[in-house]
Amino acid sequence: MSTSLTLIPRFRRRVIAAAVAVVLTAGAIAAFAPADGASATSYPSWDDVQAAKASQSAQQDKVTEIKGLIADLTSQAAAKQKSAEAAGTAYQTAQTKYDAATLQQQKLQQQADESEKTAAQSEAQAGQLAAQLGRASANDVTTDLLTHPTDSKDYLYELGAMSKLSEQADGIYSQATQDRGTAQAESDKADVAKKALGDLADAAQQKMRAAQSAADAAQTAVDAQNDNQSRLEAQLTLLTSNATDVEAKYNKGVEVEKARQAALAKQRADQARAAAAAAAAAARNAPAPSSGGSSGAGSSGSGGGAPTSSGWVRPSAGYQTSPYGYRIDPYTGAHALHAGVDLAPGCYSPIYAAHEGTVTFAGNGGGYGNEVILDNGGGISTAYGHIVNGGIMVGNGQHVSAGQQIAQVGSTGWSTGCHLHFETRVNGAAVDPVPFMAARGISV
Repeated sequence: MSTSLTLIPRFRRRVIAAAVAVVLTAGAIAAFAPADGASATSYPSWDDVQAAKASQSAQQDKVTEIKGLIADLTSQAAAKQKSAEAAGTAYQTAQTKYDAATLQQQKLQQQADESEKTAAQSEAQAGQLAAQLGRASANDVTTDLLTHPTDSKDYLYELGAMSKLSEQADGIYSQATQDRGTAQAESDKADVAKKALGDLADAAQQKMRAAQSAADAAQTAVDAQNDNQSRLEAQLTLLTSNATDVEAKYNKGVEVEKARQAALAKQRADQARAAAAAAAAAARNAPAPSSGGSSGAGSSGSGGGAPTSSGWVRPSAGYQTSPYGYRIDPYTGAHALHAGVDLAPGCYSPIYAAHEGTVTFAGNGGGYGNEVILDNGGGISTAYGHIVNGGIMVGNGQHVSAGQQIAQVGSTGWSTGCHLHFETRVNGAAVDPVPFMAARGISV
């Protein structure tokens, strides 16, 4: 798999010569504490760097030290990203295995139900014949033949008919027994498969939690790289050039970035409040969806907007490019279950929460690429895959409103072009999003 790295430095511009313009995340001066519990890395201050310029040897030592720190930051981030990708792939593999097993169990259960119906019909037919034979045996044909020899032809006919009826009954009893055995065998298979599903579901959840932990560790490493590398590079510029205003320009860049981050946070908060208000208004005023279920928000192919009366919105704009079900995977070439539908509104298009819920996963989902999963309550969850690098806008544990933007469309993971992979799950099992959403007034 050639999955793109889940996390990349999101706000960074290299410092060159005397013109330093940096892009940093909030907390730009924080030191990076390694995840393995080692003592926090010590970074040189601007005073340390300025003092090192007093002698050529001290200056060279400081240059060597800073280059080593930059290399370590890069190495740490790359290693954590690689671990996150491996954990995401393990999670995706476990989830796919569970999804395939769920469909197989459902098929076995359907076969068991059909076999049970057939067995019940066979047993009912056998019971009817048993009753018929019982009524016939109430008249002792042999005694009648001896006491009424003049009616022998009729009695002999009755004996022949009863013999044929008995033979027929034997065949029906045998078939009923065989059908009951088949029904029991099919039911046993379905039960075994159902029990196995529990272990597979637990494994998928365990792998998802591990993937989230790895994604968090990778993000921490990337944040440390963002927070420190630009400053270190600016300090290198101070050491290796005649520029005198490097620190001032660096500090100005920090303030600019803080202001940008604050504005972005406010924008997202405003968006969340607007989505919540729209959901509340829709719940108060919108009529119930028609029995057809395909009208309502999103039916025109747009995404987001006011939720339907059931509280759902279309997760993105764009036409459906691949349905739910087994197919030849366009990325791997293998015959595999496609556990959702693909919508293609274009790269960087907004992805919206289809229903209010809590983020249970936000990170590298292996073949799903960058992925967000929401617990929407009532045993229902939704998943949003192939998000662009840096495009996840929510965090694990965060509560979101229906219609709130949670990400941007990308092509990460097993993807051949920008699109949203959208899944709906009931009690952990993937279901076709088309009828699921249609029942809630949304067309996808």
